[in-house]
Amino acid sequence: MKLIIHGGFFSESSTNHETKIAKQNALERIVKDSYAFLQTHSALETVVFAVSLLEDDELFNAGIGSQIQSDGKIRMSAAIMDGETQKMSGVINIEAVKNPVQVAQILLDYDDRILGGSGAINFARKHGFESFSTEVPQRRAEYEAKLKSLGTGTVGCVALDQNGKIAAATSTGGKGFEIPGRISDSATVAGNYANAFCGVSLTGVGEDIVSNATAAKIVTRVTDGFSLQEAFTKTFSELKPFDGFAGAIAIDNQGNVFHQDSHPSMVFASFDGDNFEVFD
Repeated sequence: MKLIIHGGFFSESSTNHETKIAKQNALERIVKDSYAFLQTHSALETVVFAVSLLEDDELFNAGIGSQIQSDGKIRMSAAIMDGETQKMSGVINIEAVKNPVQVAQILLDYDDRILGGSGAINFARKHGFESFSTEVPQRRAEYEAKLKSLGTGTVGCVALDQNGKIAAATSTGGKGFEIPGRISDSATVAGNYANAFCGVSLTGVGEDIVSNATAAKIVTRVTDGFSLQEAFTKTFSELKPFDGFAGAIAIDNQGNVFHQDSHPSMVFASFDGDNFEVFD
């Protein structure tokens, strides 16, 4: 059993030492709690659990703490993918929901599995998700001061369970100050993809990730016989011509765990019950 999570890029928010330590501690807590959950749950259930914990921590740009768009509203996106069934579900530009990834989880059982905007909000309300403001004072201050970040905030998880099944989940609060209606990579196969061979979750600039079809490429290459590291090397090399900004985490069906970013520094943590790693 293996687990790796990410919390966007360190440069997405404050870059002081105190924030770095706080993010390291939060990622350690979440990855170890999620690994304990994985002991008795499937990979699919675990990635939802882990991403929900990340959404609940205002240190990260997803769920609570999401960025504010140019019209003053918060719109979030999230997706999950089951490597065994090859089903993906997600919500795009959903508002006033505490845990978008949990709405995505419910959609997995429907024929129409990716919903956007008002349709996603109405679906959430019908399934018991109460209206919840995910705004925190820091994001409002940034918005009001017209401070623009790098727009690289996303959270994600990839898990390999005791039955060898893989799943991936990704959630984002957006890049901040974007045009309402903008679609990020998080609820697409460019940012979140898994099959029986590999699972991948991305963070970074959504437009760059979509242009490169990054997650789908990595998974496809592993499926076609590339090692996980080879798949990353080839796919990330294809970001270079346009200086693409991306970071990715992955696990393959052999239990190999890998992560890479094109620019410093993606925040991540991994744990397999014995070995723990966190960004430095």
